[in-house]
Amino acid sequence: MILARTVGTVTLSRWHPALGGSTLKAVELVNRIEDLNRQPLGGETVVAWDLCGCGLGDLVAMAEGPEAAQPFAPNVKPLDASIVAILDEVRLD
Repeated sequence: MILARTVGTVTLSRWHPALGGSTLKAVELVNRIEDLNRQPLGGETVVAWDLCGCGLGDLVAMAEGPEAAQPFAPNVKPLDASIVAILDEVRLD
């Protein structure tokens, strides 16, 4: 899992049929836990499939690689990143 913050919505004019009815979000990756509350985070920006209905500025957990498409097995979706959780709080003890 990767921590990220949503920074925008991605709109497509053409898409793969398997992506119909989906929402794509632009997310900025959290590079260091110390930067969690910094705006902007300064991390890499990635486009991710939104499974949770997150909003702008939400802190999210994201899966990348084959794990991003795993919830849709046996259907194949052309995904490399998906948002799998909206995080309410991150606490390190």
